[in-house]
Amino acid sequence: MNSPADALAQVAADLRDLLSGDTLAGLSDAERAEALAAFGEISRLADAGIVETVATADTEFGHRFGCRGMNEMLRRAALVDASVAARIIRAAEAVQRETSLVSGERMPARWPAMREALLDGAVGVAGLLAAVAPVERGRDRITIEQRMWADANLAAFARGDELPGEEGDDRGQAPRASAEDLKPFAAALAVALDPDGAEPTDHQAQARRSITIGRLRDGVHPLRGNLTPEVAAQWQLIEDAYNDPKVGGAPDTGVRFTLDTDDADDPFNTDPRNVIDPRTAAQKRHDALAAALGIAARHSEMPSLGGAAPTLVVHVDAADFAAGTGWATLPGAESAVPLHVATHTPEASRAHSDSERPSAPPPETKHGKTSFRDRRRSENTAPLVAE
Repeated sequence: MNSPADALAQVAADLRDLLSGDTLAGLSDAERAEALAAFGEISRLADAGIVETVATADTEFGHRFGCRGMNEMLRRAALVDASVAARIIRAAEAVQRETSLVSGERMPARWPAMREALLDGAVGVAGLLAAVAPVERGRDRITIEQRMWADANLAAFARGDELPGEEGDDRGQAPRASAEDLKPFAAALAVALDPDGAEPTDHQAQARRSITIGRLRDGVHPLRGNLTPEVAAQWQLIEDAYNDPKVGGAPDTGVRFTLDTDDADDPFNTDPRNVIDPRTAAQKRHDALAAALGIAARHSEMPSLGGAAPTLVVHVDAADFAAGTGWATLPGAESAVPLHVATHTPEASRAHSDSERPSAPPPETKHGKTSFRDRRRSENTAPLVAE
């Protein structure tokens, strides 16, 4: 009988022969779909072989080859990165069979049914981890009998078989479940087995909530953080409201470009009704956030800063603003911003220099309303302040 290494070498040689020519290029659609399914099964069986090899090795296996651990051993032998090696190790821990100290025999795996599904090629590493991870989060609150029940249901669902306890329904063989199908099914089983498990998870989520605005880079600030489900749902509703076709999207905060006069008569390059919105989906979300923040700043329930509404102040020279060139500054900004930021202010058209401004002061504005005021820095400049 050939050794496992010889058998694997033969399989690899057959695959090389198949891939060396143009056999796959001449397949029909039906044959191509069959080939994809076959390659998928081979990939899952290869995953199972790697996981079983790692699961049956002892803790000193990698050290004997000069590696610091199993992760480095996998990176060198299987030529995978560290994240893939870590996933393989987690999968091996789920299907590993410990050796009895009394008899020396292999004991059942922690997930025996899922192990059999893995070795049969019904699931791969991604499917195995997606199935066991939701239940493993409550391992301290779930009994062995409950875990075995979940294991049997997950394996049957992965194979497309009837679930335990539903024999006689005569539903027939269902398609095999993918990793994306196994994840919500496993989550539902975890909720059924551990109904009190959501509260600790919610405490952890509340502790991880955060929003961080990064340093200015290439004219924009990176935004990072974690939103709680209710905040994300509220933001999704606001975004949907602005992106409703009846609304037409949030006001565009980007730079406005006009067509050249030479192309104005071209019917294929003009949009006189402004029907086309050139913004991407991500840009529309940004503009929706800007509009929502502006509304929030003008709301009466928004706390004030020194008795004034928390409105944005933009500093720009009146001459630059009138000419449409130059730079503007924002309070707390790390560098100057383009002049078009000042033009986004609703009352920008009312700005003028000291020589044009009436001697009487302007009337007080309502809470949160944007206005401009002149402040003289020198005899020849009159910076504009947009609040």
